Amino acid sequence: MLNDIYQSLDPVALTLGPLQIRWYGLAYIFGFILAGLLLVHLSRRWKLKMSEDSIYTVLMCIVLGIILGARIGYCLFYGDGYYLAHPLKILAINEGGMSFHGGLLGVLIGGFVASRITHVPFATLTDLGAVMAPLGLFLGRCANFVNGELWGGPTDLPWGVVFGGVAGNMPRHPSQLYEAVLEGLVLFAILYCLARRNPPHPRGTYIGTFLLGYGVFRFLIEFIRQPDAQIGYLLGDWFTMGQLLSLPLVVAGVALLIYARVKKLPQQGEPEGE
Repeated sequence: MLNDIYQSLDPVALTLGPLQIRWYGLAYIFGFILAGLLLVHLSRRWKLKMSEDSIYTVLMCIVLGIILGARIGYCLFYGDGYYLAHPLKILAINEGGMSFHGGLLGVLIGGFVASRITHVPFATLTDLGAVMAPLGLFLGRCANFVNGELWGGPTDLPWGVVFGGVAGNMPRHPSQLYEAVLEGLVLFAILYCLARRNPPHPRGTYIGTFLLGYGVFRFLIEFIRQPDAQIGYLLGDWFTMGQLLSLPLVVAGVALLIYARVKKLPQQGEPEGE
């Protein structure tokens, strides 16, 4: 049944003359819209003092950080030297290639810039971003499924999907959907339940939970996800690049949760007088 659904999907959502609007691009757009709505909701629920200008500034920094970080991260982590030899191809986002780990680094840099501009504590902005992130991950992984990319290894399970092309004609794990559920829906449910507390948990709690949860889920799913062909397995065919990049996230997540529990710093908005 799942294979039938996939075969009926078209990566192009809408065609307007020479312009093609793809589901992958729409996933980014809707993800940013949901992030903006959730940012407004949480800032009010947590009783943070954030002006409209500050919210727009934070969103703009997040958008730029994700797009630039995800693209540059893919070129560095998964390009296997190709983009060093063809630097102009870095700009060819329409050809695909975005990295979560690069996007995470980019959004942290963007959050730091936004913190300096708005004077909202960096840790509070990262906590807000952590609650928003799983929704974007859910949409992005669903778009990966529609595109027939980042598929899993062969399987004889009844929900295996024949992706065709480079993936061949054997049924494979729809690992994109596994990630959509775990990294997206499950992680969002956990973080949103934590975010409903008033007053909110101390600074570092939400970003720590996100990094820990994402790192664990991604590490486990990588066991059944087909590694990138240009890289394959690493360290004696034991680990994928995704697993190696996720291990530091688990460590950072645990460290941040310990930091939040020890310091117990309250969430804060803009300082008085701003």
